[in-house]
Amino acid sequence: QVQLVESGGGLVQAGGSLRLSCTGSGRTFSSYTIGYFRQSPGKEREFVARITWDGGRTYYADTVKGRFTISRDNAKNTVSLQMNSLKAEDTAVYYCAAGGGSTRPEQYAYWGQGTQVTVSS
Repeated sequence: QVQLVESGGGLVQAGGSLRLSCTGSGRTFSSYTIGYFRQSPGKEREFVARITWDGGRTYYADTVKGRFTISRDNAKNTVSLQMNSLKAEDTAVYYCAAGGGSTRPEQYAYWGQGTQVTVSS
């Protein structure tokens, strides 16, 4: 079992940057693909980015490609999401999740509590 704790959300102006962190407990953290998803009021949870267990491959939603970068440090059981050139439409609760190698939330078994990101225009 893996427990995930997120940090780094907050309020930022459009064009600014934020860095989210997802720290996992348990010796198996490094064996999981880690994904980031986001959800805003009235909308379904949507895929943002994911990284394979060894950090060798990364995938991004078209809406964030070129602005967001996902990375991981398995020695520290941490995955980071660097978000640059933020837009108002990036406002959402961001979740990290462990498990699936896809863009579908139901493929991920473990979830963090979520962190709010608010981008003011």
